Amino acid sequence: MSTTDLRRAGLFLSFEGMDGSGKTTQMRLLIERLRREGYDVLETAEPGGTPIGRQIRRILLDGANRELSSRAELLLYFACRAQNVDEWIRPALEAGRVVVSDRYTDSTLAYQGAGRGLPVDTIHALHGFACGPTSPDLTIYLDIDRATGLARAHARNAERAATDQPNESRIDDEAAEFHDRVHAAYAALCEQAPDRIQRVNAAGSVAEVHAAIWSSVAARLSTHKMRRDTRDV
Repeated sequence: MSTTDLRRAGLFLSFEGMDGSGKTTQMRLLIERLRREGYDVLETAEPGGTPIGRQIRRILLDGANRELSSRAELLLYFACRAQNVDEWIRPALEAGRVVVSDRYTDSTLAYQGAGRGLPVDTIHALHGFACGPTSPDLTIYLDIDRATGLARAHARNAERAATDQPNESRIDDEAAEFHDRVHAAYAALCEQAPDRIQRVNAAGSVAEVHAAIWSSVAARLSTHKMRRDTRDV
């Protein structure tokens, strides 16, 4: 199936942003609204998603894995993504579903490209190999300043540690300069792909942010011939 056919069949939405930007909350609100509107939604995440992907996620985000090299990290992210595309994302799009993913290759360009200093050409080549033509139709970028985002992320990690949940602090614990490079990379991506990436100010209230997101998603849905499951309306 061609890229055009994939996009006509389903709609692929991704969420991007610094940790602590509110992605989890806003994804949940959007997915709930889409389902109320009658759309068949697949929710997924990077890294993670599939059972195999969740095993890779534990390696990538475990704060104890300080020896993981930048190149190994990059390859693990794309191994996880390839599994997600093959097992979940592409079949869902072919079936006419709405796919909503917490992160995709934009995160890799920001974190491993700008943050780690790995070659952008290599990242694009790996994306082509791992994902083929499967890329988001619309990306919601929740923009928040580095200090606020990190404060929220660190508070979340402390809460997880207090309740004996898995340690996922490895990326959050990087130096402030690393996160500044990531934030700058996201700004550059927004400029490079203004038709795909919708920047939303994440400093607003939960309701205000959701309203801005829904406005962008509803406009994109109107340009696609999406099938609704009227049983869920």
